[in-house]
This record gives sequence, C-alpha cells and structure tokens, in this order.
Amino acid sequence: MPPPHLSLARAQSFCEANNLRVPILLAPMAGACPPSLSIAVANAGGLGGCGALLMQPDAIKAWGSEMRAGSNGTFQLNLWIPDPAPERDEQAEDAVRAFLGKWGVEVAREAGNVTPPDFAAQCEAMLEVGPTIISSIMGLYPPAFVDRMKAKGIKWFATVTTVTEAKTAQDAGADVIVAQGMEAGGHRGAFDPAKAETCMVGLFSLLPAIVDAVNVPVVATGGIADARGVAAAFVLGASAVQIGTGFLRCPEAKLPSAWADAIGRSLPEETLVTRAFSGRPGRSIATAYSREANAPDAPAPAPYPVQRGLTQAMRDAAIKNNDIDRMQAWAGQSAGLAPAQPASDIVCELWEGAQALLS
Repeated sequence: MPPPHLSLARAQSFCEANNLRVPILLAPMAGACPPSLSIAVANAGGLGGCGALLMQPDAIKAWGSEMRAGSNGTFQLNLWIPDPAPERDEQAEDAVRAFLGKWGVEVAREAGNVTPPDFAAQCEAMLEVGPTIISSIMGLYPPAFVDRMKAKGIKWFATVTTVTEAKTAQDAGADVIVAQGMEAGGHRGAFDPAKAETCMVGLFSLLPAIVDAVNVPVVATGGIADARGVAAAFVLGASAVQIGTGFLRCPEAKLPSAWADAIGRSLPEETLVTRAFSGRPGRSIATAYSREANAPDAPAPAPYPVQRGLTQAMRDAAIKNNDIDRMQAWAGQSAGLAPAQPASDIVCELWEGAQALLS
C-alpha cells in the first residue's frame, strides 16, 4: 500500500487534471440528480453529475443550462449504453401485472411498451452541452462517439464492475475508470445484464485489483458515505471517490421524505438487490414490495425496460403518497451513514476528515 502522503498527492493530481478543488464526485443518479444538488457539490469544490438515462435531449440541455447558471464548477453527464431490444413474453408480463395489482394499482397491458429516449440524440445533446466529462454505465460508447468527445476536449469516465470490464474500457479509450462495487445503490454498471448478479464484487476487492490492472486514474464508488470510506479508498489506490446515496438526504436532493428517512435508518443488511423495479439488478432498501417481489413464489420480473414500464404506475403512486413500501427506494449498503445536511457541508467534512485520517 502507498504511504498516506502518496495517496493525498494522487488525489491532488486528479483534482488539478479535472479542475476540482476536492476529489469528491456526485454519482450521476438517473432521476435523483436535480441541478440543485450538483450545483451545491460543485460550488463546494467537487464534481456535479447528471444521470441522463430518461431525459430527452432538450431536458439534457436545460439541465446543463441550469447547472451553469448556478455554478462555475465542473460536472459530468452520464448515459447508459443501450441493451438490445428485450424479448417479450405476454404471459409472463401478465403474471407481473397481476402481482402488481396486489399493490393497489391496475397495470394496463400496454404499460410494458416503453420506448427509451433516442440514444444517438441524447449523445448529440451531451456534446452540445459540452461538459468537462461524459461518463458511461452498462457498457462502452461507440468508437466514433469517443472520437468526437476527445476532439471537443471532453474526458470519458467509464463505469465498470469487474477487472475485465476495466481493461476493456481502457483499451477503448477511457480516460478514467470508475470502479463500482456491489455495495452501490441503484443499478450497477455491469456490461452484461445476465452476469450482473453472478459477478458481484465488493469495492475493497475490486478497487486495488483494477488499480493494478490499468494505467489510468481510478475513481472508487459503491458504499462510500463517510470520511473513513473515503480515506480507505485512497489507501487502496483510488484517485477520487464518487458518492451517491451519501448525498441523498441533502435538502438539495429533494427526495420524498419517506425515502430520505428510510435511508437514514437502514443498516447494511437492510438493503437488497432486485430486478423487480426495472428489470435490471439494482440495490434498494428492503421495502415491503421489494421483499415480496424477491420471494421465490413471486413472478419473474420482465426484462429491462419492460419491467420499468409495468411498475411505473405503482412507483408514481408511491411518490404521490410518500409511501416507502411501494417506492423505488434505491440505496447503497452504507445508507445509514448518509447525513441529513447540506451537500456543501458533506463535501467539506468528507475531504477534511479523510485528510486527517491520512496525514
């Protein structure tokens, strides 16, 4: 392991290379990254982030405009790499619809006919916004898009969940590898959805292995929510850390109170990985719906994004009624460490605390 002063020097080098004062990145969480949260993180010296998965091109541009109106800080835009079109099974979807009916909503058969935003148009919008960083999850950008990013001086941060994925991303031109441990809340960035649950590696095993396997900076993410986790990641070779759940109780995150409160009281063993919300594996608070949907006698979830469409009405009703039992309450295993404080305070406490531990 490197001496602590080398860990701090590595972090400082990363900050200088990416126009940051603090090596703390906000995870680009789709549906949970309002500009207000990124503005607060960026103004504190960290990196803002937008998970643009569900956003139309105009919404991506509007997010960028609002971000720049509130901050001169750096930010990243993030997209999922699309999966092939899902195979549909009407009988299996009917079983899911019947199951969801027990949760107080009637689900129309056509609810599964969801159409994601046009990926190519989203990519064009990101280039037009022109952030410092564009990041990826669930795979790699096409080479032609990578070339266009690089031509505009935009860095590519590639999220990976295994050493093999990290090597592939580096070979494809990634400037930075984001190593995501299985502790992470929400969807994990596995390139192959079929292997997402069988290749689950904890961050403290994954991080040093990726650091040893690549020669670009590595950002650690998944289960980091306090200064101890930040310091440990730097000792294991990270150049920065990325935090999602740890910022979700901030007032700037604007989460429903039932979700924010549940994050604060959740123990590590009170989260679970489920496909029951979207069809892709994601780590959620162990709510009543997610536990029952994960039970052996529950119907198998439809593939992504069909399952997301089928559960939309239930999730909308949960938000409207502030009902944690039916809510898509993504959270990482360190959720209980997330403080209910302004984001700027959290950024400062994380970095000052980590430096104290490393000095």
